[in-house]
Amino acid sequence: MKRDVNRRYELVCVRCKAVYPGDEPRNRCDCGGTLDVVHDLEMLKGRIDKRVLDERMGSLMPWDVSGVWRFRELVAPLSCDKIFTRPEGNTGLYISGRLSLFTGIDNLRLKQEGENPTGSFKDRGMTVGITMARFFGMKTVACASTGNTAASMAAYAAMAGMRAVVFVPAGKIALGKLAQALAYGARTIQIEADFDSAMHLVEQVCRKRNIYLLNSLNPFRIEGQKAIGFEILQQMRWNVPDWIVVPGGNLGNNSALSKGFMELKELGLIDKLPKIAVVQAEGANPLYTAFREKRDLVPVQNPDTVATAIRIGNPVSWRKSLRGIEATGGVVEQLTDDEILQAKIEVDASGIGAEPASCASVGGARKLVKKGTIRPGSNVVCVLTGNLLKDPDTVIAVHKGSLGKNIQGRNQPVKVEPRLDAVLQELDN
Repeated sequence: MKRDVNRRYELVCVRCKAVYPGDEPRNRCDCGGTLDVVHDLEMLKGRIDKRVLDERMGSLMPWDVSGVWRFRELVAPLSCDKIFTRPEGNTGLYISGRLSLFTGIDNLRLKQEGENPTGSFKDRGMTVGITMARFFGMKTVACASTGNTAASMAAYAAMAGMRAVVFVPAGKIALGKLAQALAYGARTIQIEADFDSAMHLVEQVCRKRNIYLLNSLNPFRIEGQKAIGFEILQQMRWNVPDWIVVPGGNLGNNSALSKGFMELKELGLIDKLPKIAVVQAEGANPLYTAFREKRDLVPVQNPDTVATAIRIGNPVSWRKSLRGIEATGGVVEQLTDDEILQAKIEVDASGIGAEPASCASVGGARKLVKKGTIRPGSNVVCVLTGNLLKDPDTVIAVHKGSLGKNIQGRNQPVKVEPRLDAVLQELDN
């Protein structure tokens, strides 16, 4: 296998700074630390600019249509004919008067990553992960997942003709996500434990069987997820928002966003960094505690939250996450399940809609305004990470009143007799 000398890159350990060749299918340093893909930015200066990136939006080539691969110089060092894309990205950036009132933010935008092919932001990292797996000559890929990663990996692996194996915590995955993994043909193994145990197990399996791991521990997954931030900038005509607010689970998203923005600043494409706020569920809040107490992360045992996509007690990307939060002057916040569900009621009723974990970003933005951390006049983008239909059971339970306390705005279904007068009476009520 030969490295593409025109796009040099290396893998560098976040903990000990050890350097490894970029053309090696490696997810961890020998010291156990996670890895960064480090691009040769000096070489890229003058070769990539906003005009080039914007012109690609008008191209019909699949790698330009993709909201990931049109930023390819900053994603993965491959020739275009090796790329597997559906395409992903090109998700909406919405304005909602209702959500501006709810959060208290005048200039609020919602980046709806649930519009990706499999319904979540995971597709951005997975197009890169699967592409690199094929480049490395791997035949099988695997992941541990609370649902969205499994759905995405299964779809992209099927497209690339690869075998997919997913490990999911039994009984702790939304049925909409489990259905996707099964439908796309992934070998699905339900582990009688939580996500963190499944994650530990899948790493061992991948080492034993030479399987390529595609959790956000994979450094190339992070490179694809950076494109959320790049695309936000294009949609805002390269005006940098004051804040970007994201939910926090395994912490790949905010790690990716901060890394991408720092690279753009070094290249001179932007002149400042947006502050990044990470919002966790109170029942799965190891990053919030580490940030507040200014110490290394201590895993949360038996994490519990209605927001299944962020029900993670031992996130693998925590060092990268804290590094990015510090670099951007950001913060970490937490929400109760009721606060998450109330935000979900508002996001759904705005006509945009999202799964529970996604709505933590909106609830978190509201809380940060009340605390005075975010000013009402700030330009803020909340990232919604997954589609509403990823978890329909929660939607129905909330509106029927069987989930959540003191939730305002429930929309309970009603039953009426099959008579015109009964229907009209109910409408009048």
